[in-house]
Amino acid sequence: MRPLRVAILTHSTNPRGGVAHCLALAEALCALGHEAVVHAPDPDGNGFFRSAACPTVPVAARTITDKAAAGTTAERVRARINDYLRHFASPAACDFDVFHAHDGIGGNALATLRHRRLIPGFVRTVHHVDSFADPLLAEWQDRSIREAKRLLCVSRVWADWIRDDLGTEADIVGNGVDLSVYRPEPARTDAGIRERWGLGPGPIVLAVGGFEERKNTAGIIAAFARFRERHPAAQLVVAGGASLLDHAPYRARCRAALAAAGLALGPGAAVIETGPVPQGDMPGLYRIADMLAFPSWKEGFGLCVLEAMASGTPVIVSRLAPFTEYLAPCDALFVDPAESGDIADAMDAATMPERRSRLRAAGLARAAAHSWRACAERHLPAYAACARPRQEPIHA
Repeated sequence: MRPLRVAILTHSTNPRGGVAHCLALAEALCALGHEAVVHAPDPDGNGFFRSAACPTVPVAARTITDKAAAGTTAERVRARINDYLRHFASPAACDFDVFHAHDGIGGNALATLRHRRLIPGFVRTVHHVDSFADPLLAEWQDRSIREAKRLLCVSRVWADWIRDDLGTEADIVGNGVDLSVYRPEPARTDAGIRERWGLGPGPIVLAVGGFEERKNTAGIIAAFARFRERHPAAQLVVAGGASLLDHAPYRARCRAALAAAGLALGPGAAVIETGPVPQGDMPGLYRIADMLAFPSWKEGFGLCVLEAMASGTPVIVSRLAPFTEYLAPCDALFVDPAESGDIADAMDAATMPERRSRLRAAGLARAAAHSWRACAERHLPAYAACARPRQEPIHA
């Protein structure tokens, strides 16, 4: 296959699973001899959350000046679509062989560019499908999928959804983990991370994704309240949470649940909310944690599961796809996400030395089976099918 120039579009420069996937995929594609360039709207001008061994383009993004409009998700999404349309407005900016969107924002921008005959078509990865009450957001999400030339998914559950609901096929590309970054061996910086957030002897329960409904943060809090009755020194760390969507009502619900359970929030308290964590600190945070609690309601794949496993940390996941697709029963502690007692019992099990040892060994083996190189190679047939012929002119 000839070397390709690939424009990869994601929705944000912040540390979200889809953004991490794009950067790692691009790095692996570059290692295979292609030129993969990751683009994302960058309203703050801070660039991507980590440096990358691939080209990146923080796309100039306008700030919404209308305060009322700025508060709506639809207007924020519209603004980011328009940011992309401005960036790719010229034929020179569209000088790529393949265009690959990872969300509805990039997908809508590329669909419009295709109608303007600036690009021949695009690949769309569907990580997961959201349920939007706003009909405009639902329409944009649908358009970004239906107008793609080729569809990819990171798990079978969403490929099946596309087949059943849209009547088309999607290839499964999976996910990967960088074993040179996420390692079980302690690092000198781990102690500083523990001190920064006031983490005591534990047990430490880590939840990744912030206060978000599909992450089941309220269920984690209810389970942790039970768990802490048995382990009074336990602490819950809620990491991440940067999102374009509005999770404020759910976050308020979670805070009310913390108050009702008598769980203080803050550094050194029972519950610590970190916000986005610097990339260099994440491997250490996984290692410090006694477990990752990730009983989500809806996931595309759950990249942090592989990251925790590669760090030697036991994982609690929902007894739902996609987790049941790529994890064996012995790899993790599977729970009913609707049962806080079930989640609390799994937290207990994760502290038992013999069980921890088995989970650690199984998790390390499972993580080692997921490489970004293999993930990148699974993209190549879709890229070949959508690549712009070299002799094809770019229409003005």
